Amino acid sequence: MRFPDFSPWATVGAAIHAKYPEHWNRFADRLRRGAVVDMHGTPVDAETPLRRGMTLFYYRDLPAEEPVPFTITVLYQDENIVVADKPHFLATMPRGRHVTETATVRLRRQLNLPELTPAHRLDRLTAGVLVLTARAQVRGAYQELFARREAEKEYLALAAFRPALTLPLTRRSRISKAPGARQAHEIAGTPNAITHISLDAHDGRTARYRLRPETGRTHQIRIHMCALGIPIVGDPLYPEVNPEPAGFTEPLQLLARRLAFTDPITGRHHVFVSERELTLS
Repeated sequence: MRFPDFSPWATVGAAIHAKYPEHWNRFADRLRRGAVVDMHGTPVDAETPLRRGMTLFYYRDLPAEEPVPFTITVLYQDENIVVADKPHFLATMPRGRHVTETATVRLRRQLNLPELTPAHRLDRLTAGVLVLTARAQVRGAYQELFARREAEKEYLALAAFRPALTLPLTRRSRISKAPGARQAHEIAGTPNAITHISLDAHDGRTARYRLRPETGRTHQIRIHMCALGIPIVGDPLYPEVNPEPAGFTEPLQLLARRLAFTDPITGRHHVFVSERELTLS
């Protein structure tokens, strides 16, 4: 909340009480707990003098979220980045109904890094290696690294074994997703999605596939696997939209296993590998 340059109130408490009288009790509690901060992250209380053009920040009240009962592991940390091993079902960043139960918020609290921000996106249902930036000053460099597709990514997925499918292969197609739609689709046109697919292992019924996406379209790997007649085990969107199973017992069998890139700040070459596994039953 921002107060005008010529606000008539002397203190933060008086200003908030005047602007939000119906919510004053909740704001008074936040102020007592140090849960309202200025633009430098310094807590303020009701008696803090109100400065000209003062901007204050607080977390809005949220409905209770069902805790994701899995641990997020830190694989690596330096002054610029945190590399995490994200579990299935944990969203990457706050959005919609997922706010506190996200990798970003959990790690901000766990590591006391309030500026921690993802450098790229990993679907909520996908587990594996996720890079986050620790400081706002370096955020752009790492996000540009991923936007320019300079990071090498490798995924593993479980799906039906199809002996007639000739592997390795490269799937090239054009993927489009309408605003608000849950599914994306392959459409006619110049390819904008490329995935290299090979067989890692199989037990005669189920196979573990190794996937290297050159591009990063929404749900690209899931769409390409489905188009080949081998939708990923546990996928609630492809080929059909189905309700997610209750609880956390049937995860999408997709893992961002390996991520390699040259650090845009230090020049160091990083290779990170998830400690999670996808095992054939």
